[in-house]
Amino acid sequence: MELTFYGATGTVTGSKTLVEVGGLRLLVDCGLFQGFKALRERNWAPLPFDPASLDAVLLTHAHIDHSGALPLLTRQGFKGKVWTTAASLDLCEVLLQDTAHLQEEEARYRNRHRATRHDPAEPLYTVHDVQACVSQMHRVPADGVIELGHGVRARFTGAGHILGAASVHIEHAGKSVLFSGDLGRSDDLVMYPPVTGQKADWVVVESTYGDRLHPDLDPIERLGDVIRRTAARGGTVVIPAFAVGRTQALLYALYRLKKAGAIPDLPVVLDSPMAVAASGIYDRYRSEHRLTDEECRGIHGMTRFVRDVEDSKALMQQRYPMVVVAGSGMVTGGRVLHHIAHFGPHARHSIVLSGFQAGGTRGASLAAGATSLKMFGEYVPIRAEVVQIDGLSAHADQTGLLDWLGALGQPPSQVFVTHGEPQAADTLRLRVQERWGWKARVPDYRETFKLGSA
Repeated sequence: MELTFYGATGTVTGSKTLVEVGGLRLLVDCGLFQGFKALRERNWAPLPFDPASLDAVLLTHAHIDHSGALPLLTRQGFKGKVWTTAASLDLCEVLLQDTAHLQEEEARYRNRHRATRHDPAEPLYTVHDVQACVSQMHRVPADGVIELGHGVRARFTGAGHILGAASVHIEHAGKSVLFSGDLGRSDDLVMYPPVTGQKADWVVVESTYGDRLHPDLDPIERLGDVIRRTAARGGTVVIPAFAVGRTQALLYALYRLKKAGAIPDLPVVLDSPMAVAASGIYDRYRSEHRLTDEECRGIHGMTRFVRDVEDSKALMQQRYPMVVVAGSGMVTGGRVLHHIAHFGPHARHSIVLSGFQAGGTRGASLAAGATSLKMFGEYVPIRAEVVQIDGLSAHADQTGLLDWLGALGQPPSQVFVTHGEPQAADTLRLRVQERWGWKARVPDYRETFKLGSA
C-alpha cells in the first residue's frame, strides 16, 4: 500500500491523496486549493497524476476544498466512479454547479470591465464540466461498504462536521488505512458527533484546529451582542458563511436568539442560491442531524431566502438594520463580496467572521485587522466593525481530534497529520507523539509513503 499526498499539506485546502492498494489506484478527495496565490495557481495546472489511471474516487464530503476539483479530474480524463454518501452527492451537485456558475460570472465580469491580465479571462471550469462530473458520482450503500475489486473494500462512517460527511476506511489483505475526513464536534449545534472506535494500521487525520481549543464563551451569546449593538447604530450585520454547514448553524443560532427575544425582530436574509438549495437538502435528511421538524419550520419562517440577482442588489438599498448571511465563508468569492464592498466602508455596520480563515484569503485579512480589501480590481476601505466568532466552527478542536484518535480500536503504526496550516499540523503531530508515543508525520506536498505489502 502506498500513499501520495497531492493536497492539504501545509494548508487546509486542496485535499487529494492517492492510495495505491491491491493493484488499484484510488483518490481520496479531490478539492480545490484556496488562499495564497501560489496555492490557487495549482488549480490551473494539469493535475499532478494521470486522472485516466484512477480506478475510483472516494469523497469524504461536499465542501469545495475536498470536492471542488472533481470537474477538472473528469475533464482531464477520469472515467471511473466517484463514491460518496447520498447527502454528499446531493450537496455536491449544488455546490459544484454554483462554483462553476460563479467562475463563469467572474470571467464575464472581468472581460466586460477589462479587469484581467488574460484575454479573454476563462473560468476554471464550466457548468457543462460539472454536469459531466456529476454523472460519474454514485451513492454508497446504506451500510456504507463498497467492494472495489481485487479484494479492496472501502467503508464510510459518519464524521459529523456537515451533512453527509464521512471518514473513509480502506482495507486489503488484512491491512487498512483510515482517513478521518473533516471531523465534527461532539457539541455541534446541528450535526451528530463523529463515529469513533475504528481499527486501522495507518491513520490520516485532519488538523484544522490542531493547535487550539474552541473558546468557552457561548458563540450564540456573542453573536447576539454584535447584532444588538449594530442594530442600535442602525447598521447591517454581514456574515460570510459557507453554504453547507456554517449557514445552517448560523440560521439555527439566529432562530434561537429571536425565539428568546435576545435580539430585535430585524430581518434575517440568506443571500445565496447555493445555501438556499443546501438548506433544502438538510430538510430532506432530517434523520442525519439534530434539528427537529419544529426548528426547521421556525428557521424557514424567520428567514428571507434570496435567489435572484436583482433582489440581492436591492438589499443594498435598504436603510433599516438587518442580518445578511451570504457566501463565501472566507470571503473568496460570491455575493458576500458585493455586500462587504457596499457595507464595509461605513462604521455603523458589522462584519462577522464565523469560523476558520485560511491564510491568503480576504477573510484572514479581515481577521488580522485589514483596513482595506482588494475586490473587483480595486481596494475598498473597511471601517465596519469586524468580529470573529470561532465557537461556531464545525471542526473538532485539538481536544476533539485527540479524543477521536484516542478512541481508535488499536494503536496505529503511523499517523499522518494533514489539512492544517503548518503550525496547527505540527502541533497536533507533537501532541500525538507526546501522549501515546505513536509515530506521527506531517507529509510534504507530493510526498509518497510505502506502508506495507497490502
